[in-house]
Amino acid sequence: MTVGGALLLIFSFTIFLVLVVIIWAVVIYNRLVRGREFVNEGWSSIDVQLKRRFNLIKNLVNVVKGYASHEVETLEKLTNARSAAYTDDPEERATAEGAIGSALVNMLSVTEAYPDLKADGSFRDLQQELSQLEDVIQKSRRYYNGTVRDYNTSVQTFPDLVIANLFTFREASFFEIYDKNERNLTEVSIGVD
Repeated sequence: MTVGGALLLIFSFTIFLVLVVIIWAVVIYNRLVRGREFVNEGWSSIDVQLKRRFNLIKNLVNVVKGYASHEVETLEKLTNARSAAYTDDPEERATAEGAIGSALVNMLSVTEAYPDLKADGSFRDLQQELSQLEDVIQKSRRYYNGTVRDYNTSVQTFPDLVIANLFTFREASFFEIYDKNERNLTEVSIGVD
């Protein structure tokens, strides 16, 4: 083999190696982008469901006000908690959602003392819709946290880690409960007879 032939072989191998590395980087980059978009989609789904919940809570509070106007403190806590939840940060949103859940449980507990309210068709319909919506929110949270887990695993593991650091892909935050008291199951009696 001549020197020129050896140089051509080395040059061809180098070009091949560079192409393989570029293709590898593009594949990993695209996988990370896809993962980040799944996380964004999951967050958007939670956001839509929580906005529906906020509107439903507003309607529920208005119905309860008509029957239990002197329970202002309970209703104000729920309204304030609802207002605090308007954030795009998953950690802050999770904390605010925990406060909403607690305030909602308190409001529903207060309604037990008002038989006329429990018999009101609008109130029962709103309660049923809220119960169904809570199931949808739970599923949305589960989907979001699953996509965050998959995305964060990609960002943290080799070889994806190299591309993630090079293009500043950052870990996403889980939607989780931070207050240990909120993890305890709370029994709520809807009182539909």
